[in-house]
Amino acid sequence: MLDPAQPIALFTEGTFGKINAKMAEGILRYGRNPVAAVIDSTQAGRRVRDLCTMDSDVPIVATLAEAQSLGAQVLVLGTAPSGGRLPQDWVSVLDQAVAAGMSLVNGMHDRIQPLFADRLRAGQWVWDLRVPQGDAPPIGMARAASLDNIRVLMVGTDMAIGKMTAGLELTRSLQDMGSDAAFLATGQTGIAITGRGIPLDAIRVDHAGGAVERMVLEAADHEILVIEGQGSLLHPGSTATLPLMRGSACTHMILCHRAGMETLDELDSVRIPPLRDVIALNEAVARAAGALTPARVVAIALNTARLSPPEAETAVKSLEDETGLPVADPVRQSADRLARAILA
Repeated sequence: MLDPAQPIALFTEGTFGKINAKMAEGILRYGRNPVAAVIDSTQAGRRVRDLCTMDSDVPIVATLAEAQSLGAQVLVLGTAPSGGRLPQDWVSVLDQAVAAGMSLVNGMHDRIQPLFADRLRAGQWVWDLRVPQGDAPPIGMARAASLDNIRVLMVGTDMAIGKMTAGLELTRSLQDMGSDAAFLATGQTGIAITGRGIPLDAIRVDHAGGAVERMVLEAADHEILVIEGQGSLLHPGSTATLPLMRGSACTHMILCHRAGMETLDELDSVRIPPLRDVIALNEAVARAAGALTPARVVAIALNTARLSPPEAETAVKSLEDETGLPVADPVRQSADRLARAILA
């Protein structure tokens, strides 16, 4: 639906540079479309590089009109408030965008297409990313376990830990090494970046594993599949990891973790166990006591964005000593080390 040639504006009011704007950051880093501007009145006048660890000259502006003057044709809601619901005070901005002829990309749980369907002109559209496409998926039946390719699932110690970023970087490294690798998106940001995938958190629990399974089977001609992770087995509010494990029948896992993190980001009453124990937990659940594929964690993607370069090097080395596994920050150091662990 989103033509890669269309310039976009990322709406991140009050959140750019914070964890809630991870969709905007993901699109800025990996998206196919030119980004005309980021809209955030609290940071107007600055550039993306001033707030994020990426060398981007994209300007941050205060208003939709400014973004349009820079050529934006599509407005992307690039931030997710708590609960993923559409704030009422954003509706006026969407009204302005539609009236100006812009198309909309929405990653919220709330659908917005019905709000504007009778006002869209020829060539104008609304893409609700979290609306599952096609018929209801079948119940998962471990069909992917019979495939002879490599299926890598990104798992994490928490939500919003960098699983998608690590997965995209891993896919790129594998492709650069000559492997036929494909990235399978399971969340709204990955879908917006790649143009395909499943909105896992919008699929009914009974069908979630089947949706993952069907996606994996449809991509079975690739030598290596990298499946975007969601949630964490450690998080009491997360239910996404299990259907990802079951549906993909993963053969390998990459554990994603943030350096220095001792508790869950938004639930500091939950301490993160030693990573050896976290690895054992994910392997035990994926294997289902031997009933399913014997998946194992082969490397760790360490998010060191909050550390200085020397601190990051120390953190990587320390975690390698602790776990005995290859460790790399896939953004800061590339994911080549993780890719070699997969290929080994």
